[in-house]
Amino acid sequence: MRIGLLTEGGYPYVGGDAGLWCDRLVRGLAQHEFDVYALSRGRQQEAAGRSPLPPQVGRVRTAPLWKAEDDGVAHGRRARRRFTECYGELVEALSGGPGAASGSAAGPGAAPQTDRFGNALYGLAELARDEGGLVGALRSDTALRTLERACRAPGAPRTAREARVADLLTVTAHLERALRPLSLDWYGDDGLGAADLCHATAGGTAALPGLLARHLCGVPLLVTEYGVQLRSHYLALGPDTAAPAVRALLAAFHGLLATEVYRRATFLTPGNAHARRWQERCGADRARIRTVHPGMDASCFAEAGESPDRADPYTLGWVGRVEPAKDLVSLLHAFAEVRREEPKARLRIVGTPAGPEGEAYLGHCRVLAAQLFPDEAEGVHAVGDNPVSFEEIGGPEVPTLPDAYAGAAVVVLSSVVEGFPNTLVEAMFSGRVTVSTDVGAVVEVIGGTGLVVPPRNPRALAEACVALLRDPERRERLGAAARARALELFTVEQNIAAFNGIYLEIVSRCPVRRIALDETGDPLPFAAPAETHVPVHWTGTTARGRTREASGRASGDPVRATSGAAWGAASEGAL
Repeated sequence: MRIGLLTEGGYPYVGGDAGLWCDRLVRGLAQHEFDVYALSRGRQQEAAGRSPLPPQVGRVRTAPLWKAEDDGVAHGRRARRRFTECYGELVEALSGGPGAASGSAAGPGAAPQTDRFGNALYGLAELARDEGGLVGALRSDTALRTLERACRAPGAPRTAREARVADLLTVTAHLERALRPLSLDWYGDDGLGAADLCHATAGGTAALPGLLARHLCGVPLLVTEYGVQLRSHYLALGPDTAAPAVRALLAAFHGLLATEVYRRATFLTPGNAHARRWQERCGADRARIRTVHPGMDASCFAEAGESPDRADPYTLGWVGRVEPAKDLVSLLHAFAEVRREEPKARLRIVGTPAGPEGEAYLGHCRVLAAQLFPDEAEGVHAVGDNPVSFEEIGGPEVPTLPDAYAGAAVVVLSSVVEGFPNTLVEAMFSGRVTVSTDVGAVVEVIGGTGLVVPPRNPRALAEACVALLRDPERRERLGAAARARALELFTVEQNIAAFNGIYLEIVSRCPVRRIALDETGDPLPFAAPAETHVPVHWTGTTARGRTREASGRASGDPVRATSGAAWGAASEGAL
């Protein structure tokens, strides 16, 4: 089976988003062939280079989203008229109609708006295929004037009508960047058209090439979301970042794009129930959703998980990236109450700051810890010691990540915003009981193996920590249950097995039918035997004398996809 793996700002680049799980997926499914289609986000990412690729990756094709290279295409009068019609339909879907300006893509009134958006998007894709690209057209004055007409049209929401010229320029530039995949040469018989399925590792722009391959070539689409792209766009478009008109129009675009992706994907694989709820809210069919938890390597935590007695019985541990969303301030205030109940308790904060904002937040937390816990000493001649320590992995106290969990009796998560809590899974692999705030997918991850409290509630957090510090038998029992749950649900092996099953289900339900031609150009009936979809390596001889190998695909140029009706007609004509 040949899979077209679609990424944005991640695999195969070093340090990209979702790079680790993509690499594990590709390496774990050595029986399949992968072609990687990567959208890069910046010059630094490309300069950092790529990760080593396994042999099952046939090729890597990249396209930059951070720069626009003029394609040099000069459209004629008919093509310009066609572009104006399609682009006009698309921006009218953003600026007019119920729910468009607010970005809502769900609800009873959203279906006509979404259909209009989808038809316009596919019209632009067909134009790009026929004429050779749309980069210049999307950056042209025609695009700007078309957007302005849509915003000034009768019935447009007030927010859109109040858009200034600067706002329209900003929106036009953003749409041009988001729609750059329309102009790529990835959709022919030598690209995504030759794949058995497309697997997008995120929604939004990353899934757009798969959406176009489905429309133009009939290739089924699988979309995996471990973080909801639509939610990220909504959070990024805060009131301090852009004018109201810009926020409304861009929210509408991303909402309608997400809805179209969710509607057309063969299957959606969210990483947790939180992402699943977003997809259902945007119109995804529940029958086509398969929750696949992220897979993590449990082997490095085996020693800690099998040795719960290594933990200091009075130590609380926190591990993660230091940033305001982690709410370490509440954790420090909660620990102050813990110290009043358990004077021997200690708190180890292990992590590195996330950017300049994280550096400033870490400094603030250090100052607060010094104020709440002045250095304590057992006597007048002893050196004082602060019960709160700030450490980094790789230092003398915490040489490795497993050591950060092994030294804690209870692992705490105090976040106010969280997606999939990787640190909780690592703590569970280590056999440590957890106290967490009820955010993101926390409850889904820990099940009944830990304690959960409301966010921004230091007293509740402190009471839960004290209860576990005073009950070692309960800690050991919950820690063992947590480790068993993590090994069952969150390992790399279960993740790979789940995706392999979904791949096979997709190609069995939605096989890509192609017409094979012989040397004279006539259709060749029965050229694709059933073994072409068997996920094993095999070798044989085809009717044309070519050798088939590597999961049963014929060598040579791929053949063009066609609909079932055309396939039947071609076979009948050949017979």
